[in-house]
Amino acid sequence: MTHHCDEKRRTFTEEDCGMWLKALKKAISKPMNGSGSDGDVKVKSHVAAAAVALLHCFLLADFIQSAPISPSDPSALIEGAERAKTLVEKILRDVPAVHAATVTIEGLTLDSAHTANLQMMVTSLGIPPAPVLKPLSESFTLDVCVSRMSAGSRLYQMILEVLSGRLSGLSDLQADLRDLQTHITKMKEAFQLGVIEVDQNQNQNQNLDLASRLHGNYGVQVAAHLTLTQLRSFCHDLIRSLRAVATYRPRPAGAH
Repeated sequence: MTHHCDEKRRTFTEEDCGMWLKALKKAISKPMNGSGSDGDVKVKSHVAAAAVALLHCFLLADFIQSAPISPSDPSALIEGAERAKTLVEKILRDVPAVHAATVTIEGLTLDSAHTANLQMMVTSLGIPPAPVLKPLSESFTLDVCVSRMSAGSRLYQMILEVLSGRLSGLSDLQADLRDLQTHITKMKEAFQLGVIEVDQNQNQNQNLDLASRLHGNYGVQVAAHLTLTQLRSFCHDLIRSLRAVATYRPRPAGAH
């Protein structure tokens, strides 16, 4: 019996909706036996309006439930995640050489501990941190995860653009980050993910502030060091997240 009802709901058409509405209106509009009072007529009128409204709501809900969900392409998402991960691994391999070529301050290496002086430089230069990436969950959805990947790659692309005006040797990393942004965009399109902007305007303003705060070669090199250090850390987080995305499977409709 339940199966029969479900089948009827699935085959419910727009023509059926019109027939139901006409039948309901006709039944409600029939005169009452005998002479009803004005109060009865008003009550009947209100009941009629409410019944029609409820039927509209029911039919709308029926159509929404039976409307097909646009298909997505998990294989394209997986392929995009794998390509992005390969590119991030390349960036990780290139960062040490870029750091060695651009940061010549003695004792300042990628593995240098962040001293109190360096921490003060982070604050004074206003270098923004990358968006935080977390394991996928109900609160940290695929949409949010991929949007933060996009925001982070865009952030470092903009910072390197600022630094490239004062340092040479950053163009290859910039190009890789642009390519990474392209792969992430394709991932969004492949799985029809929503667009969630993560402080884009704030990041842009902070980068403009960074450009105005770069005074002298020492400050520029420290900014490059801090940026490359943060970029390396963000890339490690990216790889973990991309692995999770590559194994992601959407929950079937109606699953709890």
